[in-house]
Amino acid sequence: MSLFKKLFGGGGAKSPAAEPIEYKGFLIFPDPVPEDGQFRLAARIEKEINGEAKVHHLIRADVIRDRDQAIDAALRKARQMIDMQGERIFR
Repeated sequence: MSLFKKLFGGGGAKSPAAEPIEYKGFLIFPDPVPEDGQFRLAARIEKEINGEAKVHHLIRADVIRDRDQAIDAALRKARQMIDMQGERIFR
């Protein structure tokens, strides 16, 4: 990798996307966001309702140093939202 790519951020390897998890008919796609050497908790929650794909983006203020731990925490928060709100999260 050239010095310019290192300095200006080009060509950096992106973390692989986590596999979606099915929970109570919803699909949860954990997607931690890199931020200052840590990862912000984030996930995408999807469900098909009456033939239409619905999507909710979950972004939390929490940041965690380890990507795998951030994925686990995002999954917990997404499950909690689904348990509390169900399909209302798409309104």
